[in-house]
Amino acid sequence: MIRALWVSAFVGTVCAVLSCYITLKGWSLMGDAVSHAVVPGVVVAYALGLPFSVGAFVFGFGATVAIGYVKAKTRLKEDAVIGVIFTGFFAFGLVLATKIPSNIDLFHILFGNVLGISQQDIIQTLIAGITTLAIILLRRKDLLLFCFDPNHAKAIGLNTQAMYYTLLSVLALTIVTALQTAGIVLVVAMLVTPGATAYLLSDRFDHMLIISVATSVLSCLFGTYFSYHLDASTGGCIVVLMTLFFCMAMIFGPKYGMFAQQFQQRANKRLNEVT
Repeated sequence: MIRALWVSAFVGTVCAVLSCYITLKGWSLMGDAVSHAVVPGVVVAYALGLPFSVGAFVFGFGATVAIGYVKAKTRLKEDAVIGVIFTGFFAFGLVLATKIPSNIDLFHILFGNVLGISQQDIIQTLIAGITTLAIILLRRKDLLLFCFDPNHAKAIGLNTQAMYYTLLSVLALTIVTALQTAGIVLVVAMLVTPGATAYLLSDRFDHMLIISVATSVLSCLFGTYFSYHLDASTGGCIVVLMTLFFCMAMIFGPKYGMFAQQFQQRANKRLNEVT
């Protein structure tokens, strides 16, 4: 239980940091695509006797490259390309899982099982997570400018193509990190919800990071704890708590919350009536 809490908190931190960049870039669907594309990688890695994280990263990053290639060679918009590629990879993974004899539990791959995580999986999670945080820390300013204003980044001489693939690599690594905790289906929420919650509460990126990490870690800790005592899905409990934090920010946010917006509208209406 203690081990699961520490791993969940670490995974929550990694996902929360990247979540702020994903929110600014508008790459929520890209995270969904990469998370589903790792399924065949997990099956192939098992068949070859390799760590799951290796196969997941290779196929996750390969899916992003395929998306970029198809988008460049066709007239399709990015959302259509993403839908085609990630469903194709996911279906291919399901076919491999049913044809290759293995003891892989698809339920745990899809929804996570941090309470049953092994020592080897913890090491893989730590390596992938620390690598992700290191890359983001080293390139944080360039990544922020690329996510916020790619045209300006290109104008000042920043290699936006390199930033594009750097962010995709970090995204794939983060999904590998969260694979055991939340699973493929729910990892999208861990990549999007903390950043979206923080975006509703602050206009400053440094404050966004703090809020995102705080809500994510709290959700992971309490979600893991509750799932143990309720005998419920750990990833499901974590994401439910994250969603509750988001709903609270959406309703009670001091500047962009629903109540604050209504109060501001009424104040503007009264001011217009007076003037």
